[in-house]
Amino acid sequence: MNAKNDTVAVAVVGAAGRMGQRVLACAAGESRVWLVAAVDAPQCPRLDEDAGCVAGIAPLGLHISADLAAACATTRVVIDFALAAGCAARVKTYARHGCAIVLGSTGVDAAGVRAVKEAARRVAVLHAPNFSIGVNVLFHLVTQAARALGPDYDLEVIEMHHRRKQDAPSGTAVRLVELLEAARGLTPAARRHGRVGAVGARGRDEIGVHALRGGDVVGDHTVLFAGDGERVELTHKAGTRDTFAHGAVRAALFLAEAAPGLYTMNDVLGLTMEEKA
Repeated sequence: MNAKNDTVAVAVVGAAGRMGQRVLACAAGESRVWLVAAVDAPQCPRLDEDAGCVAGIAPLGLHISADLAAACATTRVVIDFALAAGCAARVKTYARHGCAIVLGSTGVDAAGVRAVKEAARRVAVLHAPNFSIGVNVLFHLVTQAARALGPDYDLEVIEMHHRRKQDAPSGTAVRLVELLEAARGLTPAARRHGRVGAVGARGRDEIGVHALRGGDVVGDHTVLFAGDGERVELTHKAGTRDTFAHGAVRAALFLAEAAPGLYTMNDVLGLTMEEKA
């Protein structure tokens, strides 16, 4: 169940989706991964097709199934990029089967968040808004910049994604805002989602949040620190979903050896968000 020739048994859920396909492709190219299952929703039009063909690579001899429980029975780690709907039920299934969980779903509701926290008591779990190595370094830098620049710099977060994205702002943008709030001692009440009309002068403690949609943009995120006489901008632009997929596979390999608990990409990358003494 756990390994074949010293590899980690991995299942991909949401396998026929845009991210699921790239995770399949990247996992298939990782020598330490043994792909044992590819799962999607019962209404998925690509059920029973070879997962490799769906992902645009050579056939894997592994067909996309809707049987989540059967997939979990043979899996050490699940990489889940399925839609947020049904997230809580899926996470409970993974934990019940003892599978470590890499969860990339965004827009997860309160029930899903509770399920993630409960699952972390039994298995290793990593729920991240973005698995890109570069974005997670951006998270680190944004925290340090916010602390160093202080309250005299206005904070704005701008993100852009493709026209098909379902949620706004993106999970990555939400995480950036949360980090800014923590660094500046602010609450979610400080968030301003766009501005229109006679809104008055900008408040000192506002965090502007702006979501742009269009074209085939994979994911752009900018945090802007605007002071008097100067402006600092920290930006990450993703050109391919493989960036996220490789990070998710790296997270899966990390969780395969981890004790039960709730982890972040900082743990995977060996980063700390705390300032040195």
